[in-house]
Amino acid sequence: MQERPSLMAIVSVIIPAFNAEKYVGRCLRSIANQTYPHDRYEVIVIDDGSHDKTGQALEPYIDQIRLLKNDSCRGLSYSLNRGIRQARGQFVVRLDADDYVHQEYLNILALHLQMNKAIDAIACDYLLVDDDETVISTESCEATPIGCGVMFRQEQLIDVGLYDEDFLGREDEDLRIRFMTKYTIHRVALPLYRYRRHAANMTNDTAHMKYYQRALEKKHGL
Repeated sequence: MQERPSLMAIVSVIIPAFNAEKYVGRCLRSIANQTYPHDRYEVIVIDDGSHDKTGQALEPYIDQIRLLKNDSCRGLSYSLNRGIRQARGQFVVRLDADDYVHQEYLNILALHLQMNKAIDAIACDYLLVDDDETVISTESCEATPIGCGVMFRQEQLIDVGLYDEDFLGREDEDLRIRFMTKYTIHRVALPLYRYRRHAANMTNDTAHMKYYQRALEKKHGL
């Protein structure tokens, strides 16, 4: 059995937030409760021009996060790229503001990456939960992948060009396709991520998402 590294890698948790007043506190509490050494990870929140009380919801955590504010709503890809470019960590993971994670989430994923140089990126299974955090189902990150929760090596994300800011939907799928032409994503079969399903994020059937699905297919010849 491999020994735990004496010096743990620094992990940057990137949280884009747009009108997330209802959920972002729960998200940040789950990150604050991680078993991973607190001096070995940072939390970068990008407020993408929110016009609700997201700013007030962030105030109790202001000493625990690095807060970046977009001057207007610039979109998810722009916000994620801004956070990644300012990240100090060797490893980078996106956590959506309406989701939350198990207390061992960072520890297990970061250890896999640090102790296995052949692993390029790592994802875990997840629990699909409703607005009240009731578990709907347990999902495989391979069978039904989601855009958040994948821990990458920062230099490899930069190598593939980060998120395409022309994509205002399906940006996660576009990144995954480009990433996997050169690298691999390893699976941890533990449901450590909690992916919240609620009215505001159930948009897969809208004209907007269909437009970017067609753009994705055109870009990659799918």
